[in-house]
Amino acid sequence: MTKAVATVTVTPDGAKGLRRGHPWCYRTCVASWPAGLAPGEIVDVVDGQKNPIGQAFTASKSPLALRLLTRKPSREEACDAAFFTRRFQAALERRAALHHRDAFRLIHGEADLLPGLFVDRYGDALTLQTLSEGADARKAQWAGVLAKLAGARLVVCRDDASGRDFEALPREKRILLGEEPTVVGYHEGQTRFEADLLEDSKTGGFLDQVDNHIRAGELARGEALDTFSYHGGFALSLARGCSSVVAVEQDAACAERIQQNAKANGRTNVKVETANAFDLLRAYSDEGRRFDAVVIDPPGLAKRREGLKAARRAYHELNLRAFKLVRPDGLLVTCSCSGKVSRALFEEIVLAAAADAKRQVQLLERRGAGIDHPPLGALPETEYLKAWFLRVL
Repeated sequence: MTKAVATVTVTPDGAKGLRRGHPWCYRTCVASWPAGLAPGEIVDVVDGQKNPIGQAFTASKSPLALRLLTRKPSREEACDAAFFTRRFQAALERRAALHHRDAFRLIHGEADLLPGLFVDRYGDALTLQTLSEGADARKAQWAGVLAKLAGARLVVCRDDASGRDFEALPREKRILLGEEPTVVGYHEGQTRFEADLLEDSKTGGFLDQVDNHIRAGELARGEALDTFSYHGGFALSLARGCSSVVAVEQDAACAERIQQNAKANGRTNVKVETANAFDLLRAYSDEGRRFDAVVIDPPGLAKRREGLKAARRAYHELNLRAFKLVRPDGLLVTCSCSGKVSRALFEEIVLAAAADAKRQVQLLERRGAGIDHPPLGALPETEYLKAWFLRVL
């Protein structure tokens, strides 16, 4: 016999937010909560008058108590295995235009109506991240379904990011399905990379920046500088049209990977500097070094709103130094992956840094993540990546 679906009642503010399209309900907007719910259980959500709002994943400890799955109540739609398989299939079909690539995001959480689930494809392997109790409780089961749908030999769990702390979920990384090797090859345009899906940062690569890597390579010429280079995504693309590229990376293992990737692609014009980017930018500025193209792509500097003030200072410092290093009519690509830094705020910071550096700029393109990482219209936090392309006059 099928277990009855429990019901959670939300406050008027909670109901209003969910009905306006926001997929989350904070614990402060929950009016009543049944006892004995399992981690990540699916419940019916109603307002104070018992009018249905939909069904949601619950969270026992996270400030985000509810993540909406569907606007239909359980009597109209069962959130069972078949339901999630349909959602997976729909997400894959949305990316049909990307099937010429061998690496891209297959499922992008709330934007694909699968709250807290993120799946990336690298060749014949998948990486899976869960940032909700509901997705976390089901990931072992989902790994097999996703592998079958995507034709993958390997599914790696990369639940070791700081976002798990906010959800009060333990960090872990392991193989969910298949066997080693976890080192895979993939391409960004004509550039081949290698990544260890179990050990490298994020899910192995920064797939949200792929289109921006390629675009920078199309626009840049002359001598280039790529800071926070990681595995050389920007650097190796820049190297296709630039006479020389300095790739700056503080982590020694990542710096070694840049050198390996550059060698494998025949990019002999890439020089790797193992250094702190803040320090090196300052040193280059003091030395009078100049470049025709500069890329600033730091890690997230404001993961929580309380860190926004310090992040603003850091972004200003990075961009001020960068503007001073760019030759007249040169290119600056400056990025932020901090969701708490809005597009408007980022532009304000960048233009203020240009003014302080006494440089005029043309804003060539305001770019973000690729179409495989779509933001959800009702959830501004999902438009996290900003990549501004500027000509420095």
